[in-house]
Amino acid sequence: MSDDMADPLHLLASRFAEAFRAVAGSDVDPVVRPSERAEAQVNGALSIAKTMGRPPRDVANEVLGHLGDVSDMCESVEVAGPGFMNVVFSAEFIAEQLRGALIDDRLGVRRTEGMPNVIVDYSAPNVAKEMHVGHLRSTVIGDALVRMLEFVGNRVIRENHIGDWGTPFGMLIEHLVDLGEDRAAAEFSVGDLDGFYKEARKKFEADESFKERSRLRVVALQAGDDETLRMWRTLVAESTKYFNRVYRQLDVLLEDADLMGESAYNDLLPTVVERLRDGGLLQSSDGADVVFVDGFTNRDNEPLPLIIRKGDGGYNYATTDLACVIDRVGRLSADRMWYVVGAPQAQHLQMVEAAARTAGWLPADVEMRHVAFGNVLGSDKKMLKSRSGDSVKLSALLDEAVERAAAAVREKNPDLDAGSRDAIARVVGIGAVKYADLSTDRVKDYVFDWDRMLSFDGNTAPYLQYAHARICSIFRRAGVERDSVRQSGVAVVAPQERALALAVLQFDAAVWDALDKASPHRLCTYLYDLATAFTSFYENCPVLKSDEPVRTSRLALCDATARVLSTGLGLLGIEAPEAM
Repeated sequence: MSDDMADPLHLLASRFAEAFRAVAGSDVDPVVRPSERAEAQVNGALSIAKTMGRPPRDVANEVLGHLGDVSDMCESVEVAGPGFMNVVFSAEFIAEQLRGALIDDRLGVRRTEGMPNVIVDYSAPNVAKEMHVGHLRSTVIGDALVRMLEFVGNRVIRENHIGDWGTPFGMLIEHLVDLGEDRAAAEFSVGDLDGFYKEARKKFEADESFKERSRLRVVALQAGDDETLRMWRTLVAESTKYFNRVYRQLDVLLEDADLMGESAYNDLLPTVVERLRDGGLLQSSDGADVVFVDGFTNRDNEPLPLIIRKGDGGYNYATTDLACVIDRVGRLSADRMWYVVGAPQAQHLQMVEAAARTAGWLPADVEMRHVAFGNVLGSDKKMLKSRSGDSVKLSALLDEAVERAAAAVREKNPDLDAGSRDAIARVVGIGAVKYADLSTDRVKDYVFDWDRMLSFDGNTAPYLQYAHARICSIFRRAGVERDSVRQSGVAVVAPQERALALAVLQFDAAVWDALDKASPHRLCTYLYDLATAFTSFYENCPVLKSDEPVRTSRLALCDATARVLSTGLGLLGIEAPEAM
C-alpha cells in the first residue's frame, strides 16, 4: 500500500515500527488503536516483553528512547498501565492531515501497490429457480467487497457462477417442451421460476415416461444436440432476465458480462481428469475417480475422497471448481480468488484448494480465500421462511422493504411530496436490508428484524443516511456550496472537534481493516462511530451561529464528515440521500 495519504494511526505505527525494531531486533507490529483515555494507544511492547522475558513497562520506555522526535505529530507520548503507550496528537497535526483529506478525492484512503487481479465469485443463483433470501448474503457481501477492492486500486473481475448445467436440465427442458416456450417465458417474466421448477419436479417424480424423456434429454444436452442446446439457452436467457431485475432492485454491480456458469467449464472437465491422472493424483474408490487430499478424514478417521468423476461417468462439483481454478489462474492471471459462499462449503473449498495446490495449478503466491457467511434467521431463530414454509423470495422481501420504508419516511417527514417520498423510500428500504446484513459479522447468523433495520436510531442504514441528509441541510440553510469550504483551514479546538476530525481521518484504516478481513461489518461499525461523533460535535459545537473563522472551519468539518459517510455507504452499495 502506498503511504502518500494515510490516517494518523497508520503514520504513528510507521514511526513506532523503527523504534520497536531497534529494541526487538526484528520487525514488530506496533498495534496502534484508537483510545478513549488518550487519542491513540500503542500496545506492541506487551508481546515482545513476554518474548524477551522483561517487564513490559521497561520495554515500553526503551521503545520511547528509540522513538526520536515526534513533536511534529504528537502533543504527548507516555507509558501507562502495564506497558501501553498513550499518545495525544497535536492540534496542528490533526488540522494538517484533515486539510489533506479535504482536498483528496479519496479522502485519504491509500491505494494498493500495483494492480492485483482479484476474482470475486459471488451471488450464484440457479437457472429456473428464484432467488431467495439465502442469496442475499452472498450477493450484498460480494458486491461490497468488490466496491472496496476497486476503490483501493485492485483490478476486480466479478464472476457470477450460476448453476446452469447438470442433470436437472433434462427435466426442465422437457417441461419447457410440454408447456411451450411462450408460456414459460410469460411465467418467468412475472418471476414465477419456482412454479416452473416445482411443476417439472412433480412430473419427474410421478411420471415414468417423463423421467425417461428427461434422462434422454440430459444425454442430448451433454452430446451438444442443437435443438436441446437452443432450449437450454432459452431457459438461461429467461432466468438471466429475472436475475437482472433482482440485481437492479438490489442495486448491485452484477451484469450479464459477469455470468460464468457451470456450463462455461464443460470443455475443461476432461482436462481436469486427465491432468490429475497424469500427475498420479487420481485414484479409484467404489467405482469413482477421486483424489485423496492429505489432512481430510471422515468420522471414522478414514481418508476423505474428493470425488472427481462418479461411477456413472458424470462429473462432480469438485471437477467444475478445479476447472475454475485452472481457468482463473491461467486465463485471468488471478492474484487472489475470493469465494463468497456459505459457511457449510468450507470443507469442500479447502479440499479443492489443497488438491489444486498439490496438482501445481494454484501457485503459492495466489490466494484462494473462502469468504464464509452464516444464515438469515426468522424471529424464531430458525431459517427465515415465508408463512407457507417456503424460502422467502428475495424480490418480495425487497418490495416489502420499500413499502415499509415509505411508511417510516412519511412519519419522519410528512411534508415530503409523493415523488420525493417514493424515491427516498426506495433508497432507505433497500439500504436498510443491505446494511442489516452487512453490519453483522458475516460468519454469524443474524435475525431478520424489520423494526430494527428500519429504525432511525442505532447502527442502521436509516440512521447513517439521516446523518448525511442532516449535514446537507446545514449547508442549504447556510446558503453555502459545500465544495467552497474544502480549501479552508480547519481548527480543532473543542474536544468534540478533535474527536470528529480524528474519526474522519480513520476512514483509511476502516476501509483497509474491512478488506484485510473481508468483513464489511468493520466498515459499518466505523461509519456508525463517525455518525455518533458527528452528533456529539453538532450538539456541542455551534456551526452556523459561530463567528468567522470558526464558522467556516466547522462547515469544512461537516463537509468532510458527509463525504466520508456518502463514500463509505457507497462502498457498501448504499445510497446517501441529501434530504429525508
